[in-house]
Amino acid sequence: MSELEELTRVLPMVGAEPTILADKEIAHVVGHGHHILSRRSVPGLRLDLEETSDAIVGKMTIQAGVTIAQPIHLCFGLAYPTGSQRIHIDVFVEERATARVLSHCLFPVATAAQHRMQATINIGPGASLSYTEGHYHGPHGGMRVLPHASIRIGKGARYFSDFSLLSGSVGSLDIDYLVEIEEEGIAELTAKIFAHKTDRILLKEAVMLRGERSRGLIKTRVVLEDEARAEITGITEAHARGARGHVDCMEVVQGKAHASAIPIVKVFHPEAKVTHEAAIGSVDKKELETLMARGLTPEQAVELIVSGMLR
Repeated sequence: MSELEELTRVLPMVGAEPTILADKEIAHVVGHGHHILSRRSVPGLRLDLEETSDAIVGKMTIQAGVTIAQPIHLCFGLAYPTGSQRIHIDVFVEERATARVLSHCLFPVATAAQHRMQATINIGPGASLSYTEGHYHGPHGGMRVLPHASIRIGKGARYFSDFSLLSGSVGSLDIDYLVEIEEEGIAELTAKIFAHKTDRILLKEAVMLRGERSRGLIKTRVVLEDEARAEITGITEAHARGARGHVDCMEVVQGKAHASAIPIVKVFHPEAKVTHEAAIGSVDKKELETLMARGLTPEQAVELIVSGMLR
């Protein structure tokens, strides 16, 4: 089986169908290691990516005033147990442009592999970008994944991100996102992760509300079992009049897992407001008893509660 076939075979693990790569109306890039296996652009989208000896590098531009009707699919991964992948990408969503990106990161048989993503995202005035990122790391827990991004949101622009890693083992995950928002811009960052065995998670998301009436939300849901560990840091700073931000973190801990939640909120203007809430605990006892009274086993009840929270 070719590298392309191997990656497309496991696309359903992150909710995507292999047929998307054959659709001429859907833009895509498929990268294996530092090689681009397949790509397709559509009107209004520029894909300027190239292979180097140690990374896939380049930029993606959604041109001013354009709405890309179908989601842009980015599929990166490794089809082998070992190896490394580095992605350096700059994303430009020009003024009044609108796009949705579905990013699929696939490492189905990884036992000792690494993936690094370094991204900058610039969203112009009045533009909108939705970025959904789904990961599948296989059952072995051998992945080390480091996605780092710097995002700038222009006046009146919108940015919505959704990171999920719900199947397989996490391995080691180190996320570091910085978002800066100008006047009347909006950012919503959501992350959902299910960790097992000896998985390790470091998640740091920072939202800087620079402009007047800017808005920011950080929402994190993490479930840990066995001996997994997680440290979640959500930072929101409000620097301008009318800025509003909120940090919402919930972690469920089972077995010998450990979790920490660190919400950091700062306000630098008397007419700005930032709030936070963080909760760490086990599965709710009353919910568990209710489901068991309806015929579910303890294991089935826990699975249903956890999947409902992560969904």
